[in-house]
Amino acid sequence: MSQPTSIGRRVVITGCGVVSSIGIGVREFTSALRAGRSNVRPISVFDTTGFAHDNGCEVADFEPARWIRTLDPADLGRASRFSTAAARLAVEDSGLPLETLRAARTLVSVGSTDGEAHELDGLVAQELSAGLAGLDPKLVRRTSAGRLATSIARELELTDVETGTIATACSAGNYAIGNSLDAIRCGDAEFALCGGADALCRKTFTSFYRLRSIAPDCCRPFDRNRMGILTGEGAGILLLESLDSALARGARIYAEVLGYGMSCDAHHPVAPHQAGIARCMELALADAGVKPAEIDLISAHGTGTKANDMTESAAIRDLFGPKPPRTVSMKSMLGHSMGAASALAAIGCSIALTEQFIPPTINHRDTDPDCPVDCVPNESVDADLDIVQNNGWAFGGNNAVVLLGRYERQPREEAGR
Repeated sequence: MSQPTSIGRRVVITGCGVVSSIGIGVREFTSALRAGRSNVRPISVFDTTGFAHDNGCEVADFEPARWIRTLDPADLGRASRFSTAAARLAVEDSGLPLETLRAARTLVSVGSTDGEAHELDGLVAQELSAGLAGLDPKLVRRTSAGRLATSIARELELTDVETGTIATACSAGNYAIGNSLDAIRCGDAEFALCGGADALCRKTFTSFYRLRSIAPDCCRPFDRNRMGILTGEGAGILLLESLDSALARGARIYAEVLGYGMSCDAHHPVAPHQAGIARCMELALADAGVKPAEIDLISAHGTGTKANDMTESAAIRDLFGPKPPRTVSMKSMLGHSMGAASALAAIGCSIALTEQFIPPTINHRDTDPDCPVDCVPNESVDADLDIVQNNGWAFGGNNAVVLLGRYERQPREEAGR
């Protein structure tokens, strides 16, 4: 086994907060992943009049006041409500007393594609209707993308805290996890609440629709007859801490964050770049000190578009050879939740490591010969998982990969000697 390039404290995931279209909270989310469930429905959070098809993956039955108790949910945008509720869920799931979190140096890092574009849609409608004088000041205050992170700190009443919203689009959740890993490794933070959040908005739906990338019915990654993405929404927030901290307080450990890689190939505004993707995976493996043969499962970006799935499959085969690890796409169930996508997938990977099963790629009929991967079609399977790779790609070539491992008391580099 190669040696990891980074040194410092071992970092583990001890809490997971989920707000998604297939469930809120870890228990519902786990059940949905095992069952291969999807809640695709016509979009209702904005007017879809004029579009030939309008399916999406909305968060249903979300009552923000159940989890947002310090702030007034009405003062928050839709995406900030998701991120703040997910953070509360992550802390509660971790068993970490709030008093301990408030007394510690903490990082809050949240990735996003659209920030509060759902609220911006509303402002545009108001301006078109009544001009600038018609803008609602309360709605204006809800539009700042920075509030996806700062609202978490305010809600949990954190004071020794650094907050940041990372705007690297659809890989932003992985960027936030990597950022947090570095902070805890190096001792710059004791705890981190990290992940991603986004809300459905007309702007992004229309953009993908005009790119002819919206599927008319459902998302079927790696399938010969795939027709594109479904836009989704939600938030995935993970609580990270050092292994020493987790052991000292007897915390349940979902997974160890072994390493990450980031790259920006800037090849094309929207088209993925095979070499750039392969390079990002290589960087993640090197950072974690892991060989390709040691990866048991790849959680693919897997959007269901022709270009993404072909390019990602080819890059995986470039690195892993003709028989790569099983490669699944949770977007087949969740839709594409933009900045939340890789964060929700990271939680899915953590659950898979803990529960020892592989979530399926649903809606699958016939694997595309240009995407020759075992995508675990339609039904989850039990599996012996040790290391899982979580991929995230974004427009502009903003790539990020996170490697997660089943927790072992002995460091991996020592076990390999």
